[in-house]
Amino acid sequence: MAYMKFKELTKYFDFKTEITNFEEMPEYTKEYVSDNEKILLSYKNSKDYLVFTDKKMLLFDRDILGVHYKKVHVVPYKSISTSAINYLVGKVEILFSLDSGYQMHINFISMNHDKKENLKKVYKIMMNTVI
Repeated sequence: MAYMKFKELTKYFDFKTEITNFEEMPEYTKEYVSDNEKILLSYKNSKDYLVFTDKKMLLFDRDILGVHYKKVHVVPYKSISTSAINYLVGKVEILFSLDSGYQMHINFISMNHDKKENLKKVYKIMMNTVI
C-alpha cells in the first residue's frame, strides 16, 4: 500500500476584522456550519474568512477576485496535535500542528485587549475539545 500525503495548500493567514454578526458572512461560509454547531468567532481580511465553531475551524481562502479559486480548509479541533498562542503588542498568533504533520500559522492583527480576550476564550474551547 502506498502512502500519500496531501500537499499543504496554505500555511499562513492574516486576519484583521472581527465579524460580530455571522449573518453578514457570505452564503458559502454558512454551508459548512451544521445546525448543531455554535459559532464562536468569525474574522475576515480583504479576501479570506475564518470561522471558529465549537467543533471545528473553517478557513476560506480565495484569490483576490474570488473568481479563479476558493479553497476551504476544515480543521476539526480533534485533529490538532499541538498548538501555541502568542500574545504580542497589537497582535495574536495561533500556531497549530495537525495530526497529518502540517503546520498552520494564523495571525490576528490590530488587536486590543478585549479582542485578545475573545481569542483566548476560543483557544481554550479549542484545546479542551482536543483533550
